[in-house]
Amino acid sequence: MARTIVYIDGFNLYYRALKGTPHKWLDIEAMSRAALSKTCIIERVNYYTAHISGRVDPESPRRQHAYLRAIATLPAVVIHYGNFLVSQKWAGLVQPPDFRPQTTLPPGAVPQVAYVWKTEEKGSDVNLGVHLVRDACKGGFDLAAVLTNDTDLVEPIRIVTRELGLPVTLLTPVAKPATSLARVATAVRHIQPYIGPCQLPVQIPVPGKKPIGKPVEWA
Repeated sequence: MARTIVYIDGFNLYYRALKGTPHKWLDIEAMSRAALSKTCIIERVNYYTAHISGRVDPESPRRQHAYLRAIATLPAVVIHYGNFLVSQKWAGLVQPPDFRPQTTLPPGAVPQVAYVWKTEEKGSDVNLGVHLVRDACKGGFDLAAVLTNDTDLVEPIRIVTRELGLPVTLLTPVAKPATSLARVATAVRHIQPYIGPCQLPVQIPVPGKKPIGKPVEWA
């Protein structure tokens, strides 16, 4: 039996596997247990995220808050927060430009650049990588599982598998994981088959408080 810690890149999980699906109310602990070998004894599930901005969708922070409260009730889950930054920056337009809604401009009137809102999530991948290496050095696990398709995490995984000699399973949220990640991981497991079956209850009871409900938009 292998003492196991799971490290989940929350934004990567959402944008790669959950956005646009009816399965956003995911039980990440149950999904981790289902995706990994039965010999893995999951001692902790670290979930890395950041509080999002409501600038584009004013209701999105409410839905995220409900989800974070929901997974915080899971016994093995620990949530780690980075920062979510929103700024205005100049960015080049693709040529020919594609506008939404569709707009036709006179010849020669199409700009080369535009002032745009840029959203950035900072700190989560760094925190995940640092925690992975720290836990490996301290003997915190026999096996680690990392859920991501972010190639920024190649080097932390390589250090653990190649230099510290500990196994790391890549839990991939996409059909074809990044080659560089798969190359440094010990094994690759796909999570897609387990997302639908591993959903949280629609209503989660909280002693002495109002139950945590699945956002109606996610029904």
